[in-house]
Amino acid sequence: MPIKEKIGIVISNKMLKTITVAVKTKIPHKKYQKILARTKKYKVHDENNLCQIGDIVKIQETRPLSKTKCWTLLTKIGKLHNT
Repeated sequence: MPIKEKIGIVISNKMLKTITVAVKTKIPHKKYQKILARTKKYKVHDENNLCQIGDIVKIQETRPLSKTKCWTLLTKIGKLHNT
């Protein structure tokens, strides 16, 4: 089975070696087929505290590292630009 990877935006980095990443997905409604936006938050292991709020990151699923943390940081893709 392939390892799951997701791309999201860092929304919190206040914890030591942990960031919170929001991943947005678009799914169709079952009956009406309207596209709905869903957001899920993941706690991600950031070993060197590299990420800042607003960074776009790629995360990968791993073994459980704590009660709520089972994702790890792969790469930092860029910075979110609000224009």
